[in-house]
Amino acid sequence: MQLVCPAGNLPALKAAIDAGADAVYAGFRDQTNARAFPGLNFDDVEMREGIAYAHARGRKVYLALNTYPDSARLPQWHRAVDQAAAFGADAIIAAEMAVLHYASVRHPDLARHLSVQGSATSAAALRYAHDRFGIARAVLPRVLSVQQVERLCQAAPVPLEVFAFGSLCIMVEGRCQLSSYVTGASPNRHGVCSPASFVRWEEHADQGRSVRLNGMLIDRFGATEPAGYPTVCKGRYDVGGEVFHALEEPTSLNTLELLPRLAAAGVAALKIEGRQRGVAYVRTVTRVWREAIDAQLRTPKAWRVREDWQTDLSAHAEGQQTTLGPYHRAWH
Repeated sequence: MQLVCPAGNLPALKAAIDAGADAVYAGFRDQTNARAFPGLNFDDVEMREGIAYAHARGRKVYLALNTYPDSARLPQWHRAVDQAAAFGADAIIAAEMAVLHYASVRHPDLARHLSVQGSATSAAALRYAHDRFGIARAVLPRVLSVQQVERLCQAAPVPLEVFAFGSLCIMVEGRCQLSSYVTGASPNRHGVCSPASFVRWEEHADQGRSVRLNGMLIDRFGATEPAGYPTVCKGRYDVGGEVFHALEEPTSLNTLELLPRLAAAGVAALKIEGRQRGVAYVRTVTRVWREAIDAQLRTPKAWRVREDWQTDLSAHAEGQQTTLGPYHRAWH
């Protein structure tokens, strides 16, 4: 299985490659990718350098052009496809049909991966994207059980990539109405749920802190309590007099224990979420998954999850907690 890791900037790209990533995914410094916020992504010079760095080491770079443009700005996405081809990217990751169509017509030799934001959860949907746009791979949404992933691997016309570690989302990927309602800014084109310009941290005399999103109280934390990035779905709310995580716990997806099962199913690639995370996250998570994949490949029957792997991953998880998420569902 290929290990695909996040590269939010050039140092993160190099850290991922050096730690053993087979491929990285990155975006231009504009709204064509779903992590378009200050401090992230690549200008043209950095993108060329990053692709050269990866290719010199036999690795690949996938360009995330995975947002949904409006009609007036579609030419910007077309230009991004042209740039990806000119810079020598190994594939683009796209969801919008007009972007996929343009790439298939203008740059047929540039591989096209269907983004997780395409929300393709059935073999029929995957066949449609393959027949119409010639996709070479599809990234499955993080809402499927492992049984559903196994069935899709058998029926899909293209290799499949699944998320292995990182943030979870309870909404349709990248198009959350919760964050849009509170801020008026679409996570699709503004790069993240809870854009940083709307976030306000407040320190209190008791040494605790609270966080607001566009004036709306999202959470309060004790002085020693880990405080994750504030998103509406992972806040704590007063519901019927009880304060708790009413929508979703602040946990990270971690499928490490499912590695043999995903390999047996024929999953082509494991994706690590986190282009918004720092170099330390990228380096550690990439290293752990590289070691785990290689160990499973060498001795599949004797393979076991190592305790130090889980300890290292938990240290970089949201709320320092991990979960199998939808993968462990018994119902479909």
